[in-house]
Amino acid sequence: MRLFKQTLKVAIVAIAMITTSAQASVTGSIWENDLTGAQNAIPSNVPLTTPDVTFTTPSINFSSGGLYTIGEFLSSGSGSTVLTGSSQLGNTLDNTLFDFQGTVSVTNGQSFIAGHDDGLTLVINGQTVISAPGPTSFTTTPSVYTGPTGTYAFNLVYGECCGAPADLQISLPLISAPVPEPETYAMLLAGLGLMGFMVRRKKTA
Repeated sequence: MRLFKQTLKVAIVAIAMITTSAQASVTGSIWENDLTGAQNAIPSNVPLTTPDVTFTTPSINFSSGGLYTIGEFLSSGSGSTVLTGSSQLGNTLDNTLFDFQGTVSVTNGQSFIAGHDDGLTLVINGQTVISAPGPTSFTTTPSVYTGPTGTYAFNLVYGECCGAPADLQISLPLISAPVPEPETYAMLLAGLGLMGFMVRRKKTA
């Protein structure tokens, strides 16, 4: 009976870890050879076609190196994961359009500073917070969110054109989504398996 209770505690702890373990996640899409979108990085210029590359990232902090490729750019962002289009990662960043979407927690009067090369537009809760769609060199753009306090969807469009380098840095108060660690699943399965064994043993006793 004591072993059964201990096993039950292990399973409960594992379930709690699954429900509380979290990591902020943003979904990203990339369209290649999109000169208009890349030079005018605004939501209305995001294509309706299937993106060439899709990925997730826990933060928006990227920079290109000497290769100036999509893969190099994405790998510079810690924790980024390519979902589709891995065969395109060796292609040039020139004339690419990025669309980032996620959820943020913001307060009225909150300040934002974005560093970007080239253009960028940030929309939170339908309000344009940063509008700098056209620069073709590195720019630091400050802005202030003046909408209601709360948790809202955001859309960040970034365009890369006109040659290296590519840089994008902006700190957003991202909302986390549950992402259990593999060892958490292992703990849960072990606990449930032992509970099943104990129940079966009790029935056959």
